Order: sequence, then structure tokens, then C-alpha cells
Amino acid sequence: MQEQLPKGRLLKHEKLAKYTSWRVGGPADRLYIPQDRQDLIDFIKALPESEPVFWMGLGSNLLVRDGGIRGTVINTRGRLKEMSLTDDGLVYVEAGVPCAHVARFCGERGLTGAEFLAGIPGTMGGALKMNAGAFDGETWAIVNGVDMLDASGKVTHKKPQDFTVSYRSVKGLNNEWFLSCLLTLQQGDTASSQRKIKGLLEKRGATQPTNQPSCGSVFKNPEGDHAARLIEQAGLKGYAIGGACVSEKHANFIVNTGNATAAEIEALIYYVQDKIKQQQGVVLQTEVCMVGIAI
Repeated sequence: MQEQLPKGRLLKHEKLAKYTSWRVGGPADRLYIPQDRQDLIDFIKALPESEPVFWMGLGSNLLVRDGGIRGTVINTRGRLKEMSLTDDGLVYVEAGVPCAHVARFCGERGLTGAEFLAGIPGTMGGALKMNAGAFDGETWAIVNGVDMLDASGKVTHKKPQDFTVSYRSVKGLNNEWFLSCLLTLQQGDTASSQRKIKGLLEKRGATQPTNQPSCGSVFKNPEGDHAARLIEQAGLKGYAIGGACVSEKHANFIVNTGNATAAEIEALIYYVQDKIKQQQGVVLQTEVCMVGIAI
């Protein structure tokens, strides 16, 4: 069932599988696709503050369980997509812009420091929420400030020091969400940046299963080690539960071979954790965010 709002689109009982990079996930009670930043602010203002709200970008780094999500899901895919250079040399990026687009935008303008974003398969909003990183770069290392939207529809500007930022973790969020950010980058050489981005993308294609549905890296790297090394050493490459399989190409990826359910993916995640703990005494922490209701 679809209901038209003045600007955005409100979909009821919408299955989320087509919105996630794993291609699994049950229905959302309501899925809202805003027209733009102001439309989203107006929509949030009109919601009861008690309404559960969950944000999705490209649906990577996310496992939506088969029972779906209660409340309202905001989908920024293809929305909140403004990006520009400010008068004082910062880069303004809205939350729905894919990280790869940010890397390209900066590289084309001779700005260096954002090339690593080319290796993150999500949006800027998701990267901010989890301090996403790739190829030795981390999101919050280049953040100058962020605009936050709270459950009442109020927008505030915050600085990095207002949050506790660490490896794949950002604490200090208080029922609020990232609307946009300002990035501080260095002036460099366009050709050099574009070569670096090209090299990173080639490395990603050579080492990761980019042609199969996955969420990106499933587990955080333990300090001083790599989750993929531990999983491979345990002989788990290719291990499958139903349609969910530990990638043969990169052991820290679980791929949907075509007919996986969220429950099978989650069961495989726990199986890998148990095996690594038993065999090597290491407790692997999940990087992927698991949400919704199991059935």
C-alpha cells in the first residue's frame, strides 16, 4: 500500500530486502523516502516523539531480520544528496551521499584525504554513525562538524569533540541522527588523487566479493590482528548455512548465494564467532548492525 505525502513517499508494510545490500529483510511498518533535507525535517517534526525511527542509506553494514522493523524507517538512498565546496574551503556533504561519490568529488577538485571513502560501500550518514574506515583511513579523521536532527525535528551543529569516537564506534548520540557534515581536506593534485582512488578500487575488486550480495566486513578487526585471518585459519572459508556462505575470496565477508534468509546469515555469524572463540580464544565483535525482529 502506498500513500502520497506532500513531498516524500510513505510506503506501508514495505519489505526491506530490496533496500539492503544483503538482499534480505522483512517489512517496515512504514518506510519514508524524503524529497530533500527540509522535507525530512518537516516529516520528523510531524511524527510523535515516541515513534521508533530507524535510518537506512545504501543498506550496507546492516542485517534486517526476517520479521522486519517496527516503527518508521527513513531511507536516504538517492536523497539528501547535496554536496558542495563552502566559501571557507570545507566540503559540505549530506547524509545520503554515497561515500564513493564523496571520494570522487574531492579527488576531482584536487582535495586529498578522502580517497579511502571509495572503499566504503555505504552513505556518508552511515560512515559518520560508525566511524567507517577502509585502507587505513577513518571517517572522523576528516570531519570538521556535523548537523544533527533530533526526534522533535530540531537541528543542531556539533563538533567532533562532542562525541566519543573510536575504532568503528561513535558514542554520544542522544536519539538524534546525522543530517550532513563538513569535511576538512588538504589541497593536493587531482591526477594523484584519482590514481589513488583507482588503485584502491582495483584492490577492493581483487580482494573482496564485490559481485555478490554482502554487507561489507562482518566483524571488527581485533587489536593487532585481522578477523579475516582468524576466520581463514579456522578453515571456515566456504562454510555455509543455507544460502549464507563465508566468502571464498575474503573470509570477513558473508555472502548471500541467492536464497539466504536473515536468520541463516545471523546463524552463520554466531557460528563463526563460536568457532573462533573455541579454537583461538578470541571473541570477534560484529561490525555489522543487526536490527529488527526475528521470526
